[in-house]
Amino acid sequence: MRIILLTRAMHSSAEVLPALGLLNHQVRVMGAEPASLLAVDGVDVLLVDGRIDLPAVRSFTRLLYDTGAGAPIILVTTEGNLTAVQGDWGIDDFMLNTTSPAELEARLRVSVTRRLDTLGIAAEASPEQISFGDLHIDEVSYSVRLRGRPLDLTFKEFELLKYLAHHPGRVFTRAVLLQEVWGYDYFGGTRTVDVHVRRLRAKLGSEHEAMIGTIRNVGYRFVADGSNIAEESAAPITSRS
Repeated sequence: MRIILLTRAMHSSAEVLPALGLLNHQVRVMGAEPASLLAVDGVDVLLVDGRIDLPAVRSFTRLLYDTGAGAPIILVTTEGNLTAVQGDWGIDDFMLNTTSPAELEARLRVSVTRRLDTLGIAAEASPEQISFGDLHIDEVSYSVRLRGRPLDLTFKEFELLKYLAHHPGRVFTRAVLLQEVWGYDYFGGTRTVDVHVRRLRAKLGSEHEAMIGTIRNVGYRFVADGSNIAEESAAPITSRS
């Protein structure tokens, strides 16, 4: 399991959560700061060090939640801090820093499974296929079907949809999408992304266009259930350097 531990003082994982060092997981320690949001993509679990400075920790977990981290957010805290933890922290679960290896493993496993169920990710017959409800993306044949009907997408429209669908819930700025889908050698402006998003939504149709959600003043994200039609607000995320 790929885990990122976010801590304000860059403590080692052994100091924050000793049980973590006794399990066979890939753990990366990063600073609990907005700049780290660009590196949380592609991980299975986000652990947040909540042992000190609780107001700052709450603001950071809310930022993770609002920007659609895409992975379960688990707060690691002390027993004395439990009275401060509330439902509006944007976390999926919490655990004490004294948690045993067995309990830690179980909580990690349950959190990942619950997140996948929430996103509605169906089990796939092939890793080259992505399915969300009525939408099916086949990376081998470069085809997309919606309710069994093939969508006539251009290559870049397909690549953009595929990239967003590979990271459900994760917010991407236009600059990041331009780099990841069009490439670092592309000299067009970020307006290109807006144009392709508009075309994709038109081809998805009014019933499914909300699968590509707009985060006001930030960028776009893939909404698995396609129910979020209104624009959302979130803290800005800068492009990758």
